[in-house]
Amino acid sequence: MEVARTERPAGWPGAPLARTGLLLLSTWVLAGAEITWGAAGGQGRTLAPASWPPALPLLAPRAVASQWSEEQATARRGAALGRRPRPELLLQPGGGEKRGKAGGMPAAGAWWGQVIPAPGKAGGARSRRAQPPSTLESGDAWATAPADGSRASRTVDKGLREDGKAPRARGAAAEELRLPSTSFALTGDSAHNQAMVHWSGHNSSIILILTKLYDFNLGSVTESSLWRSTDYGTTYEKLNDKVGLKTVLSYLYVNPTNKRKIMLLSDPEMESSILISSDEGATYQKYRLTFYIQSLLFHPKQEDWVLAYSLDQKLYSSMDFGRRWQLMHERITPNRFYWSVAGLDKEADLVHMEVRTNDGYAHYLTCRIQECAETTRSGPFARSIDISSLVVQDEYIFIQVTTGGRASYYVSYRREAFAQIKLPKYSLPKDMHIISTDENQVFAAVQEWNQNDTYNLYISDTRGIYFTLAMENIKSSRGLMGNIIIELYEVAGIKGIFLANKKVDDQVKTYITYNKGRDWRLLQAPDVDLRGSPVHCLLPFCSLHLHLQISENPYSSGRISSKETAPGLVVATGNIGPELSYTDIGVFISSDGGNTWRQIFDEEYNVWFLDWGGALVAMKHTPLPVRHLWVSFDEGHSWDKYGFTSVPLFVDGALVEAGVETQIMTVFGHFSLRSEWQLVKVDYKSIFSRRCTKEDYQTWHLLNQGEPCVMGERKIFKKRKPGAQCALGRDYSGTVVSEPCVCADWDFECDYGYERHGESQCVPAFWYNPASPSKDCSLGQSYLNSTGYRRIVSNNCTDGLREKYTAKAQMCPGKAPRGLHVVTTDGRLVAEQGHNATFIILMEEGDLQRTNIQLDFGDGIAVSYANFSPIEDGIKHVYKSAGIFQVTAYAENNLGSDTAVLFLHVVCPVEHVHLRVPFVAIRNKEVNISAVVWPSQRGTLTYFWWFGNSTKPLITLESSISFTFPAEGSNTITVQVAAGNALIQDTKDIAVHEYFQSQLLSFSPNLDYHNPDIPEWRQDIGNVIRRALVKVTSVPEDQILVAVFPGLPTSAELFILPPKNLTERRKGNEEDLEQVVEMLFNALNQNLVQFELKPGVQVVVYVTQLTLAPLVDSSPGHSSSAMLMLLSVVFVGLAVFLIYKFKRKIPWINIYAQVQHDKEQEMIGSVSQSENAPKITLSDFTEPEELLDKELDTRVIGGIATIANSESTKEIPNCTSV
Repeated sequence: MEVARTERPAGWPGAPLARTGLLLLSTWVLAGAEITWGAAGGQGRTLAPASWPPALPLLAPRAVASQWSEEQATARRGAALGRRPRPELLLQPGGGEKRGKAGGMPAAGAWWGQVIPAPGKAGGARSRRAQPPSTLESGDAWATAPADGSRASRTVDKGLREDGKAPRARGAAAEELRLPSTSFALTGDSAHNQAMVHWSGHNSSIILILTKLYDFNLGSVTESSLWRSTDYGTTYEKLNDKVGLKTVLSYLYVNPTNKRKIMLLSDPEMESSILISSDEGATYQKYRLTFYIQSLLFHPKQEDWVLAYSLDQKLYSSMDFGRRWQLMHERITPNRFYWSVAGLDKEADLVHMEVRTNDGYAHYLTCRIQECAETTRSGPFARSIDISSLVVQDEYIFIQVTTGGRASYYVSYRREAFAQIKLPKYSLPKDMHIISTDENQVFAAVQEWNQNDTYNLYISDTRGIYFTLAMENIKSSRGLMGNIIIELYEVAGIKGIFLANKKVDDQVKTYITYNKGRDWRLLQAPDVDLRGSPVHCLLPFCSLHLHLQISENPYSSGRISSKETAPGLVVATGNIGPELSYTDIGVFISSDGGNTWRQIFDEEYNVWFLDWGGALVAMKHTPLPVRHLWVSFDEGHSWDKYGFTSVPLFVDGALVEAGVETQIMTVFGHFSLRSEWQLVKVDYKSIFSRRCTKEDYQTWHLLNQGEPCVMGERKIFKKRKPGAQCALGRDYSGTVVSEPCVCADWDFECDYGYERHGESQCVPAFWYNPASPSKDCSLGQSYLNSTGYRRIVSNNCTDGLREKYTAKAQMCPGKAPRGLHVVTTDGRLVAEQGHNATFIILMEEGDLQRTNIQLDFGDGIAVSYANFSPIEDGIKHVYKSAGIFQVTAYAENNLGSDTAVLFLHVVCPVEHVHLRVPFVAIRNKEVNISAVVWPSQRGTLTYFWWFGNSTKPLITLESSISFTFPAEGSNTITVQVAAGNALIQDTKDIAVHEYFQSQLLSFSPNLDYHNPDIPEWRQDIGNVIRRALVKVTSVPEDQILVAVFPGLPTSAELFILPPKNLTERRKGNEEDLEQVVEMLFNALNQNLVQFELKPGVQVVVYVTQLTLAPLVDSSPGHSSSAMLMLLSVVFVGLAVFLIYKFKRKIPWINIYAQVQHDKEQEMIGSVSQSENAPKITLSDFTEPEELLDKELDTRVIGGIATIANSESTKEIPNCTSV
């Protein structure tokens, strides 16, 4: 994956913070699979993070004119080609205040951790990282593009008049109702095409506006004006003389913890300076800088502490609000630095950062801002990590490490040691977005190997390690800036309620859950439409579908909105029908948390919450100038029409967040395309007749389809009665009464490794062994043995089924070491002479506290460790001479031992090698073994072969070798291929016997859809088939071996082996083997061998219609028939060779023919096929050329090659096609 590049004007700071209540999202993108993280938000959340905007994007009218009708497109072109384009309204980068969290909108599609602010609850203080401002088109405040790009922002020529149907009004008034309003023109700024607005609210009447003229040809700001209002926007004062008449300002930042402190950045094309105000913008002090700021990050608690990221990737710190700066570190990855988190990090001035290295990796380092010398830095994760993979959010730290082309994800919970994230074994992500860390739980959207435009939603346990599936196939799309949008939205104010757009049979439908994804259902459409006519919509064929994108424009309400201060109230744009549509849409509202819905408009409107949600204000979503808005006091049942300006206004945006308390709304716009910015202050106080009293409130019980228990508790909310035209005021507090419920099935989700069958039963997945305890389980300790269920995080139920479903503590059984691995920290098998080679020892099972480890470096030096525990820093060793060294790890406790070997070259890498060996070989008969290297290398390759426990390799210049195994048993073969400085290895196991029989198998076609074509999956499927055969035939498990072939269609080979240690009764054993073969054959022919791959997917195993191979052995009894077969096979081999010569296939087909030839020599013996039996030819199997691509590339799942450096596949390949 290449780094996504964005063009940005020189000196663009990438401002990190947003105004009060804006959603800020951070993104992390990793090699192999992309991971992003979504932070806080407020008006509910479309749970997916955003990408950084590409600086200040070009004006939208020119970019999207072709998406509209000819008349509209002409209008847009006119705007673009006139004397100046329409202005933009920018989100100011300061002033974000933490108000909890909600997801956001788009997930990043770019490489860097990019951020778009959007309406929500948390600003920069929540994110604790540098984030640039959003750039939004002035006139396009109401035109948020949908996921498919079918809608876009629109502008029209001046002079067009407001048109369209009005919503239902209370009655016809003789005179037009008017709202008190004042208008102020920013005189002299008619040429300015961008504006940034800050209104802190919270009893402050100060509004700051920075307008500027951005020259897209020069890539810089050429003019700017700073305006300040002290009366909630009634009047403004121009402050250019206070900041310097010649000073050109580019960005405005507001301290999130003290909004009286303001920072202004000058445009770096003019000068590098910073202007500081401590009195909410009344006066300023100017300071020169020796570096150019790209972004700022304020400390979440200490108002004077600031981090600055420069254009040359250096990180600076200031402890006096920007007056003096100190260099902390160089080569910092953009947007990968974070302040400490209170209660988790010991020092308040600690900084987490990702530092690039010269070898294309990065390191995770921490240090204090005044003590960041090399001796005082700390490395919480000793190994190298992928670039742009560090994310510090709440209790969690995420990183990614790619080894041998395969990505692994790690998480640290509450600053504990890093643990590898566990997704279901075959989820195999090719793209991953960590989109929320709310309430001590991680939400992750994973695009799996067989998905293209959808994602699966996974939720974690509290520690963020074990993930389970919550919903499949959630729709995704690209945002305006190329960012990925995951259509998942969390309703604000009530925990556990989510809306998701799921793709079902090429239709997108909206679903809702009340228990964090355990159960989902469609939305019931309203009973009547806007005109009172019945709506005939029957579930599941027809339902209500909603657009779930939060607006990328912070000055519009977005297509869906909810508020913490108005629990249960949700407003969204959508349609009624069989699927989500972008035509014939209206606006719908729910007053009861999504249980029931009503239509309030039959066109698109922006709807905002006033006075803590007690009143709603709506403005038509139109490119035409408007002068009216609509107000409702009864949750949208009826509306009053008000005029707010005497002259129709092209609306660029509206600021309402701070007006929740002040009952003031500021509308930004232009009377014409060439006029100055107009700021219209609308005062709503006059429409509230009085302050609310006790009689104006009512209680509301949260229900889920009539069920009063939601997330394990009954909740009762207090809210204003619909129609009560009274003001709640600043001191309003919506009380909530809750009491726990008795635990029921719906309060529990399936634990890791389990899948849901039916409504409530959780059973182990086919790949999961619930009887195996954690490898950290030590003898004498206890572990929690899962029941298959876990209580949903944040669920507050008690008693009932809680005891039954809670994991039970069991004593840890003593275990011998198993699955011992020794690897290098970077996963490579090459070390430079005289440099540190760092080894890590891993063990899958065993008593860690009672295990002794010895590591022999192979050069005469060894080290030993008693009471083994994982060593994060690794074991370092310096080789003083070049060569090939056998590094051996030996683990031993009183129950057993295990050994692992790594062959280290002190020099030389290659890419991929595939070792081809038969599954089963005959004792004392030569086995032909070959290695295929990809991509092909110029020059001579050197092959190093190890057989069994040999300490010295056989070295050849050929890609194949013959070897005879003198004894029965399992043998390991390892090959390493060297070309220049490239080195790679592959390892396979081969079973050696005196004799055996084999049979080809096929499967029901539904298995192919679920076949990711990787070795681990084939090995697990082979084990499942073996267990199924044992179950129906009672044949001992050690007599059956099943090898699943690579490629599609899925096929396999069944090997029937003789009993162990019974070779003295040779004849009798052969007869017994024939009986076993007959039993297995009968079971397969009667379709008795079946297994369930996942709920609803039943796979049947069949016998391929090819005569069963007779007994294959090492005796000379079949010499004559074998000779005939040999001749026939030679003929086949010659034919394949000729095909190769004339068709010029890749070299694999020659190797394939050779191995097929050798297989028939060694294993088939005298095979006499019935004339009636169908013949299987080479064409019936996967083409060798295709097989090579599959085996070496395996669809490049998540950018992970299946055959990788230092990875031992431990797969016994079949003797036909591997």
